[in-house]
Amino acid sequence: MNESLRPRSQLSCLVALAAMILSASCATTSTPAPPSADAPAPMHLFLLAGQSNMAGRGEVKAKDRATHPRIWMLDQRGAWVPAAEPLHFDKPVAGVGPGLAFARVLVESDPAVVVGLVPTAVGGSPISTWEPGGWHDQTNSHPYDDALARARIAARRGEFKAILWHQGESDANAERAPLYGERLIRLVERFRGDLGAPDLPFLVGGLGCFAGVPWSPYRAAVDSVHRSLPTILDNVVFVPADGLGHKGDSVHFDSPATRELGRRFARAYLESTDPDAGEGRRRAVPYPPGECARAR
Repeated sequence: MNESLRPRSQLSCLVALAAMILSASCATTSTPAPPSADAPAPMHLFLLAGQSNMAGRGEVKAKDRATHPRIWMLDQRGAWVPAAEPLHFDKPVAGVGPGLAFARVLVESDPAVVVGLVPTAVGGSPISTWEPGGWHDQTNSHPYDDALARARIAARRGEFKAILWHQGESDANAERAPLYGERLIRLVERFRGDLGAPDLPFLVGGLGCFAGVPWSPYRAAVDSVHRSLPTILDNVVFVPADGLGHKGDSVHFDSPATRELGRRFARAYLESTDPDAGEGRRRAVPYPPGECARAR
């Protein structure tokens, strides 16, 4: 080899090596972390899905950051950490949602239960983005695909016991509302199929009905789908949100309201899974319409 070329060759090798190291470092930081070794197992897993009122927009107080030794959450990296608000990370405004209050009721009702929360809600996401390949522009995310990927990570440490769903505000319009019922049925069936749990309980939360904020006919139509779903699919329970307050924007539940919604989810879950309630629990009629729907 020509001796005059050796320094340049060595420099090229060093540059290439540095590029390889940088590339490997970037790949490592973008790969979800494995579940934490110190997280207990097995856990009772719950998927928190939907849009902003599931993600939570309530103001976070000190008590919302208090952890419980039997309540864990899968964080944004895919690692298990003690659960504290905000559980979600869909947007910088994520705050208090119903998930933590839900989990607290469960661990209080059974001293042997360890709860693993899997936050996947995406603020502003219409149900059409909760399909394979669905894309949500606001958050540059694939809500369904991302939720399923996180669920599969979580499943290494426990068994899914239910899906909690609160969504529909983004579909309460002339274009989307007529399609909402069919899309929600497909979503439930798809989640159950992809998670390998055909009888997995699905809890659907009611839309906010706030004093002085009348509903459009499209919002009432989405609400009707939620209330009727238990008559169509087994192991589906409607969780009413009647009487809960908003945070001043006429859209999002405030912190006390969202905590109460979480407790309602928990009571509905415990009642629906009570062995005395029987298998394949199904309501004979849709859940009665709430005040906002009756006002129309």
